[in-house]
Amino acid sequence: MKFTYIIFALLFFNCNSHQEQQNNTFETDKSEILKVLHAQEDAWNKHDLEGFMQGYWKSDTLKFYSSSGLKNGWENTLKNYKKGYPTKAESGTLNFVINDISKIEEGNYWVMGEYHLKRPIGDSDGIFIIIFKKINGQWKIIADMSC
Repeated sequence: MKFTYIIFALLFFNCNSHQEQQNNTFETDKSEILKVLHAQEDAWNKHDLEGFMQGYWKSDTLKFYSSSGLKNGWENTLKNYKKGYPTKAESGTLNFVINDISKIEEGNYWVMGEYHLKRPIGDSDGIFIIIFKKINGQWKIIADMSC
């Protein structure tokens, strides 16, 4: 009987340890993803669109979906940002509000949030869902749906 209690105790503590490790991993991943988003805000607010794009996966398979349709590729996304926000007056000051970060599977998360642009030419607000993937040890946006 004593042996059964020992086995049960070991299983219980092992399960708790695994759950604690998963929670720590999630918090670490979330913190790293938020750092990417904060770096994007900082770059945008300096009208550094190339710096802003560092949060995206530099790949032809990057997906960006907005009211103007689906666009593929890092270069196309940068080109569209430069076209839509050619000066600081158009880009303004960006503020993200993050409403949810959820794990999809190991190494992949979605982020749901809002963007708020304060601009002399008129403010702009919207929502987004972005998918982050850990690529070569770095969190990168692989898909973005903004409206």
